Amino acid sequence: MRLALIAAPAALACLLVCGTAHAARVDKVTVLGLDEAMTENVRSAVTLVAASGKEISARRLAYLFRAAEDETREALEPFGYYSPTITVDYDGDNGSPGAVTITVVPGDPVRVRREHVVIEGEGSRDRYLSQDLAKFKPEIGDVFDHQLYEASKIRISRRLSQRGYFDADFASRRVEVTRADNAADIDLVWNSGRRYDMGPIDFQQTPNTILRQSVLDKLVYWDTGSYYHQGKLDRLRDSLTSLDYFSSVMINPLPDQAVDGQVPIDVVLTPAKRSIYTAGLSYGTDSGAGVRLGLERRYVNDRGHKALAQLDYAQRRKTLTAQYRMPAFAWVDGWYTVSAQAADEQTDYMDSRRIELVASRSGNINRYLNVVASLHALRERWSYAADDDGDPLTEPAFRYATFTYPSLRAEYTDADDRVFPRNGRAGTLMLRGGVEGAGSDANFGQIRATASWYRGIGERGRIIARGELGHTFTEELVAMPPSLRFFAGGDRSIRGYAWREVGPRVEGSDGKLYALGAKNVATGGIEYEHYFTENWGAAAFVDSGSAFDSTPDWRTGVGAGVRWRSPVGPLRLDIAHGLDSPDSSFQIYLSVGADL
Repeated sequence: MRLALIAAPAALACLLVCGTAHAARVDKVTVLGLDEAMTENVRSAVTLVAASGKEISARRLAYLFRAAEDETREALEPFGYYSPTITVDYDGDNGSPGAVTITVVPGDPVRVRREHVVIEGEGSRDRYLSQDLAKFKPEIGDVFDHQLYEASKIRISRRLSQRGYFDADFASRRVEVTRADNAADIDLVWNSGRRYDMGPIDFQQTPNTILRQSVLDKLVYWDTGSYYHQGKLDRLRDSLTSLDYFSSVMINPLPDQAVDGQVPIDVVLTPAKRSIYTAGLSYGTDSGAGVRLGLERRYVNDRGHKALAQLDYAQRRKTLTAQYRMPAFAWVDGWYTVSAQAADEQTDYMDSRRIELVASRSGNINRYLNVVASLHALRERWSYAADDDGDPLTEPAFRYATFTYPSLRAEYTDADDRVFPRNGRAGTLMLRGGVEGAGSDANFGQIRATASWYRGIGERGRIIARGELGHTFTEELVAMPPSLRFFAGGDRSIRGYAWREVGPRVEGSDGKLYALGAKNVATGGIEYEHYFTENWGAAAFVDSGSAFDSTPDWRTGVGAGVRWRSPVGPLRLDIAHGLDSPDSSFQIYLSVGADL
């Protein structure tokens, strides 16, 4: 090691040679000549860095100077640099704090010269393991990066375990580095041993048994004796978790208890709280103040049936929902659901009441896609405020509609976090239609698609884009009830306009314009959020779109808002203004909940 004594060679010589016990201090240590990752690794490895700014004995300081070069050299080896030139310079006056500069010239890196990476035994014929071997890094000619090497080694060892090679072990694990040639020779050999099979599975419900065994057995889609794979257990865990019966799901393969090559599986299930009660207050510009109450029974009986009752009671909008669900495993994991909903809506522009019965079958096609097929029976009565003649003695002219129709809905979600996605995309596609004379008052077909896209920008920002398209195929729109028409305006539609403000409207006897609903809808918006702290941020956005029958009348709104990352999802407070109505008032929106 070379010490360049710039300011006071006598002072440092005294520290290094005499080893005096007087207190000494180095205020700053600077590392030059390396990229950010290598610099950080050197600073974390050199003890002198940790000791800077502290009063230590001169003997200790002298030792740290001597150790700095070796520590720097070792910190560079994981990056493939085994022969760097290192200079440690000291700048300080006798008896006063000084600064140390570690200057490094990395030199030529060590590269892989030869590579022998193989799996012997039964695993040598496993094509998936062969694919992993083909992806091993670093390859011949690459810089010998320790991190890449260890990651590749761990990935193959983990894959051996995942595919049932529980006896796998290293037959050879050696890397020889020849510094003179800047070369590394890798010799890495696994002996896979035999591949085990799936053994009997034992479900344990503790402390209480809530489901009969036959319900749980339907979730096991493999046969005893089939090849072992961790993915089978992962799918079982996902299925058990999505059922929402259990607060804890623990799946333990027991290879040390294997019999005839079959690994028994223990599944320990802890039941969740049976009943969930919810209560809260609500407020909406159109609905007024209200209260929400709910009761859900996670399991009604030992067959795994569920029940739900929910009341949303506001000044001008009331909804009562009852739902009963039964697990369905014959095709894909999902539910058979029967629900009934009664709704009463009395806003400034509409008086509506409806009862709807729905029977559906849902299923998870894969981890991203869920599909729901359902049959609806709808009875609706409504009257627009525009039809009111202003005479308090005259009853409003109500319209009635009955529609029975099937629908198909597909929901796709691929995101890193459903509550607050930084990177993700999601979409829905809904198809429904009815035939006059077959339970419906008119022929109609309807398609509606929505999409959302999230992309993180830097550490604290993200862009959000949303869109919606809908079209109704019918020649009898006048017979369609409001619940089967399209509206636009409001939160998550076109901010800057009131709820359902955008679209075909008619003037009432009081001179106000009232929304009628439309055959088509097209909306879109883009938003940028930036968080100034871990939980608090701001947003700016622009939304545009229209609900229309034949020709769209586009409306655009712009605004800004405040964001707070609450435990249940982002809380959003937005204020927006419509650009197409300069005299209209600003709109304020408040919402909370998961993004997806």
